[in-house]
Amino acid sequence: MRTGMIALALGLLALRFLPVLPPVWFWLLLPVAALMMLPFRTYPLAFFLFGFSWACANAQWALDDRLPANLDGETRWVEGRVVGLPQNGEAVVRFQLADAHSRRETVPPLIRLAWYGGPPVNSGEQWRLAVKLKRPAGLLNPHAFDYDAWLLAQRIGATGTVKDGVRLQEARWAWRDGIRQRLQAVDAQGRTGALTALVLGDGAGLSREDWQVLQDTGTVHLLVISGQHIGLLAGLVYLLIAGLARYGLWPGRLPWLPWACGLAFAAALGYGLLAGFDVPVRRACVMIGLVLLWRLRFRHLGAWWPLLLALNAVLLLDPLASLQQGFWLSFAAVAVLIFIFGGRLGPWRWWQSWTRAQWLIAIGLGPILLVLGLPISLSGPLVNLLAVPWISLVVLPPALLGTLLLPIPFVGEGLLWVAGGLIDLLFRGLALMAGRFPAWMPAAVPLWIGGLGALGALLLLMPRGVPLRPLGWPLLLLLVFPPRQLLPEGMAEIWQLDVGQGLAILVRTRHHTLLYDAGPRFGDNDLGERVVLPTLRKLGVSGLDLMLISHAHADHAGGAQAVAKGLPVRRVLSGEPLELPTELQAEACESGRQWTWDGVQFTLWQWAAARESNPKSCVLQIEANGERLLLTGDIDTAAERALLDSPLAVTTDWLQSPHHGSRSSSSPALLAALQPAAALISRGQGNAFGHPHPTVLARYRQRGMAIHDSAEQGAIRLQLGQFKPAWTMRQERRFWRPAP
Repeated sequence: MRTGMIALALGLLALRFLPVLPPVWFWLLLPVAALMMLPFRTYPLAFFLFGFSWACANAQWALDDRLPANLDGETRWVEGRVVGLPQNGEAVVRFQLADAHSRRETVPPLIRLAWYGGPPVNSGEQWRLAVKLKRPAGLLNPHAFDYDAWLLAQRIGATGTVKDGVRLQEARWAWRDGIRQRLQAVDAQGRTGALTALVLGDGAGLSREDWQVLQDTGTVHLLVISGQHIGLLAGLVYLLIAGLARYGLWPGRLPWLPWACGLAFAAALGYGLLAGFDVPVRRACVMIGLVLLWRLRFRHLGAWWPLLLALNAVLLLDPLASLQQGFWLSFAAVAVLIFIFGGRLGPWRWWQSWTRAQWLIAIGLGPILLVLGLPISLSGPLVNLLAVPWISLVVLPPALLGTLLLPIPFVGEGLLWVAGGLIDLLFRGLALMAGRFPAWMPAAVPLWIGGLGALGALLLLMPRGVPLRPLGWPLLLLLVFPPRQLLPEGMAEIWQLDVGQGLAILVRTRHHTLLYDAGPRFGDNDLGERVVLPTLRKLGVSGLDLMLISHAHADHAGGAQAVAKGLPVRRVLSGEPLELPTELQAEACESGRQWTWDGVQFTLWQWAAARESNPKSCVLQIEANGERLLLTGDIDTAAERALLDSPLAVTTDWLQSPHHGSRSSSSPALLAALQPAAALISRGQGNAFGHPHPTVLARYRQRGMAIHDSAEQGAIRLQLGQFKPAWTMRQERRFWRPAP
């Protein structure tokens, strides 16, 4: 039977790695074949086919619920009910609309919306909204967070921006939102956001600085309601009843063990409902239920069985859970704990168990964090030694008790005031540690190195005396110091990152690195911090020899400060140095300046007569083995005419489309002089500027140019000097992404 359960799990997990979904007739046929195999020794294969077909069916249903292509970018009136906890910011309200329907069109039942400048929106309300609908699509960069996969796992079929709306019905049964409003009204010593996150799992009130501190110290799991909080509450209820029974205080006519397990599970479910009962919480409740059942009836079968059954139960209930990073982390953490505490020759003392568990979990989860592209906290094992009991035993009890006693004057508010002060003390200590030891974003490694690192972690988790155990350290260090493949002399690697309506292009030679523009920043949305900097680190960039900011507009220069703060930058050049922040110490673009890195030639140009920002863009020509790339920033037709009188007016293989493909650029004269074979367009999906303009695209197609658009293809890589076609992220097939 265990073999069958393992096969079922493998079938359910196989969905995560499919490039495309099989045809419907194929996965409908699989259960029939599985039933024929079930009575024989081939039953493990039958279980695998059952799991695979069920996973494929759920994925197909989720894909079928996506917004039809003909409604992408269209504005429609949509009615539905607000679910979850809306995020009411100063300038925008973000929420989910369930049971969505339109009178004349078929829309997905669950839509994620943003309402800029809109009124407060509360959970449980019924609204009629004018929504500009968009198909699920996110930025697509190497080794980055996959927003498309996350939306599919949440079964969100569309996103959109609200233009107008009418509230049809007030909130009903929105008790979680009511509790949140009560929590936000109490005095929690400035930590209302953290308190709300701990009690309700709503982290919208946490500032960006708070999230960064939690990430740097590896303590995000402490404030995001997880299996740890729910398991702790269930454990406290169980131990309370066990203690009462031990000292004769429990009623003798009631068997204490079934009552302890039942009430502990009831407490876990209650806390889960308070937290919204989303996928991670449901997963935790399933695991706790199985553990308690094992304690009650099947303890003799060991600890791996409940983990395997919990894995299958979670995947059967929600096969798309494997698309979420939290799924892999939670089950991996439990597996590591079972492995390190099972099969030992002797028990550890309590303090040994606690300290060793933290370090061994860090070692066991390290390769998984690396594969998932998540930052690794260097101080996490040490910080969690104190932070976990502080939150679990000191902060959580008064926080939950204060929430329950809020109807009683002064009592509930007083407990929440104490809990807020305790959280504030924790954050002060975490901030000090985060300032000294920020999170480490390792470079992505090949699959074979990741496998060797995982083997090394497994060896280190073994008990002392196991042969080859010391070999784990050099294998694990391969993840920290992976072998680096240097580019050949005279060749450059170019990455046009997917940053939406903006520009960021990475140029690498054998020993040098250049960044042309740093991505946009609009308000608090800094894509230099969110996208450019993490991507550079994952690509193995440890510093920049030059950051060239074409001009000072926010869609090109907005992310420069974040990049300069996160990476050492030797020099900054710009077409508008005086308009950039003084911290960058930017120098002026020297028109006509040339230099050579590792056999690759670079040339700068700027229109001296430019008066406005766009025409002042600093243009960069890169030539490797006779293959040329021209980076143009946002120059217009007037600047293009001046460019034609410069040494850069030569045959060019790759043209970065000026001004994102605007009608005011890419003049016929420029295209005739450069004769480019391909164009690189960086723009946002459905942007308000209409980039690229149909006229410009027609010019490109008329000349037979290959068009590479970041909104359609994600990040784009080309090997300058090899005269080969570009490679795009869409070519890395996943079933939840549209085909390139």
